[in-house]
Amino acid sequence: MYFKRKELEKFRSFKGPLIDVRSPSEYYKGHLPNSINIPLFDNEERSIIGTIYKKEGRKKAVIEGLKFFEKKMELLLDNLFMNIESYKTVPNKNNEFFIRIYCSRGGMRSQSIAWLLEKYKLNPITLKGGYKIYRRWVLDSFSKNLNIIVIGGKTGTGKTRLLSLLEKYKYQTIDLEGFACHRGSTFGGLGMKEQPSNEQFENKIAEKLNSFKFSNNIFVEAESANIGKCKIPHEFFNQMKHARRIEILRSESNRLDELIDTYSVFKKEELQESVLRIKKRLGPQRTKIALESINNEKWDLVCRSVLDYYDKCYEFEKVGKTNIRILDLTDKKYDESILELINNVL
Repeated sequence: MYFKRKELEKFRSFKGPLIDVRSPSEYYKGHLPNSINIPLFDNEERSIIGTIYKKEGRKKAVIEGLKFFEKKMELLLDNLFMNIESYKTVPNKNNEFFIRIYCSRGGMRSQSIAWLLEKYKLNPITLKGGYKIYRRWVLDSFSKNLNIIVIGGKTGTGKTRLLSLLEKYKYQTIDLEGFACHRGSTFGGLGMKEQPSNEQFENKIAEKLNSFKFSNNIFVEAESANIGKCKIPHEFFNQMKHARRIEILRSESNRLDELIDTYSVFKKEELQESVLRIKKRLGPQRTKIALESINNEKWDLVCRSVLDYYDKCYEFEKVGKTNIRILDLTDKKYDESILELINNVL
């Protein structure tokens, strides 16, 4: 058993490269943020070893794993050294340099790489309990009592811009849509990167929470339980539902300007595809108007044709909400002058 194994809190406190030696499929499903995937086994090799383990036992599986390891040892070392080199200018306590390595449970994969690196007089440490213990920490973080303040408002009131303004001035914020790479509506994926796995979405939220003082306010945008394919953690979402809420009011003109600025930059085909996804809810008349207006670049008509639908959805979702403070930002610029208004309604 490799002796330099650290508990999660201690492991996280060190600086230096963070190496995930699990397979690419495991890494994609979820990983420690800022980690580098240098897999000991690829997806197929891991599957082969797992099958041997189930059918023939641990000993045969280990032997097969060592065969794979032997064939790729040189390539593994090249990848490790290439990524380690860029971190050597970042010293740790007492100028010590550590290479942090983790696998699924802190077992043979991470310890094998640590053993190899130690032979080169490097300073590896492994995570006791591996990614499994990290996930337990992630899920536990959502059960803590949080001072959440939800920023609500109809489509086009600039909730995301307001959240960005709060972040800029050092308020504690969690951009759920940013983490999910989706704006939450049928148009939500336009111009966004590929969505992360749900597990990685949770990891990002937990890491952000870990940087906060829980006694201070935490601002989030009002969302449905699902943002695209990502689902807000149940315990966190439950706290959002019962949290204090600031309801943003803006004129229809303000809202139309906001939506036009946001969506008119996208390709007509992409916008039309988004409209067609909700054609049953829009109805034939509004769908026709929206599609024709996109084609003719009449952006105000496009937005008007979908605003009524989204407004009705929003009013339905808002039913039963209590502890709401109204903040009228009609015709106001989203700059530091708004911060005083927000503080006054809290």
